[in-house]
Amino acid sequence: MARSNTARQLSLYPEVVEPAVAVKADTTSTFTDNVSLPIHRWFRYSAGFSAVWAHALIEREKANGRRTVLDPFSGSGTTVLEAEQCGMEAIGVEAHPFVARVGRVKLLWRSDVEAFKRFGHRILDHAMHRKPEARATPPPPLLAKCFPADVLAKLYSLRTAWQEQNDESSASELSWLALMSILRECSPVGTAQWQYVLPNKSKAKVVDPYEAFGSKVLIFAGDMQARQWMSHGPQARLIQEDARFCTSVPDGWADLVVTSPPYANNYDYADATRLEMTFLGDINGWGDLQTSVRDHLVRSCTQHVGPISRQTDEILLDPLLEPIRAEIKDVCAKLAVERESHGGKKQYHTMVACYFSDLAKVWVALRRATAANCLVCFVIGDSAPYGIYVPVDRWLGDLAVAAGFRSYNFEKTRDRNIKWKNRKHRVPLHEGRLWVEG
Repeated sequence: MARSNTARQLSLYPEVVEPAVAVKADTTSTFTDNVSLPIHRWFRYSAGFSAVWAHALIEREKANGRRTVLDPFSGSGTTVLEAEQCGMEAIGVEAHPFVARVGRVKLLWRSDVEAFKRFGHRILDHAMHRKPEARATPPPPLLAKCFPADVLAKLYSLRTAWQEQNDESSASELSWLALMSILRECSPVGTAQWQYVLPNKSKAKVVDPYEAFGSKVLIFAGDMQARQWMSHGPQARLIQEDARFCTSVPDGWADLVVTSPPYANNYDYADATRLEMTFLGDINGWGDLQTSVRDHLVRSCTQHVGPISRQTDEILLDPLLEPIRAEIKDVCAKLAVERESHGGKKQYHTMVACYFSDLAKVWVALRRATAANCLVCFVIGDSAPYGIYVPVDRWLGDLAVAAGFRSYNFEKTRDRNIKWKNRKHRVPLHEGRLWVEG
């Protein structure tokens, strides 16, 4: 199998220091820095990587002659936003309907700032002066757990005011995102680092909805104005579609891919925005997420695969899994056995089979959509469900080479699962960047 060695790979990326130094305090594979950056901070979508790191990588590759950037797991737009600032053409692909909309709205930062401020202030004025809405039915249980009645009434009044004013303009979409971004700030209950809602925990600081919305409009406007003064390139596109096909990306279009696929760690990306989608009326409860969101995503959690657990052996026969078939069959068999000692609940064996089948399809799609000399960077982490290790980075690299890419190398950026307290297993894990050459 063709595989580049570490010394050769590091020579291609001179800013990458030896791993023993780089891993020490490297947080570029996390979203942490983004929560304080203009535009990126508009909606706290925790999945992703550092915008500062993405900017530096894109700038470097632009100097190397690359001109087009693709992110097949675009999330809320980190890569495409930074590609715009670097003056490169960019396409983002995102299958989650709510998150894709958030990303598209962020790309509206070029819009008329004053028009947006007028639109937002009009919504706030209409909301504050309307009579409280008489509701014939109680709110969905999740909203009732997360908001006191008076707070929810104000949020509903803002939503109704937006709906009445909505003209599908840029100003309207920006106001929509301003409203979405205040929901968690206005709730007295807790939210985890990832965006699950914890109704049994409380927050020390809660913001009034009207105050929060008005403040958010001004923050958005300030960020837009500041960014418009800076140099930038062509406007990026963010398309809502399946990364396993990247249908809208022309053949051979991208010469740089910067992305972070879902991790095979049983995190339910559909559930991450359940509060916002419930507030919008897009879903009525947790069960609605299956058809509205999960069916469109790479299968990276057990919630995706419940109905097909008996098809695991058939999934493992996917021809695209041939390069890793012996290993993945062995891991899935161990997971199936281990599952029985844990009450038979978590179908990790099926999830792992589906995950790599899906990512194999992504590699095929990327090989079609990328230039012959492309460079691909996947920010990724390994996994160990039930304590059974899954070598995610190596398997993904093998699948990439099988799809037609030339070589790969993994650069570790940080260790994970090294603080054992309250952990379900004691298998050391890591996170880093999978570099794949065309």
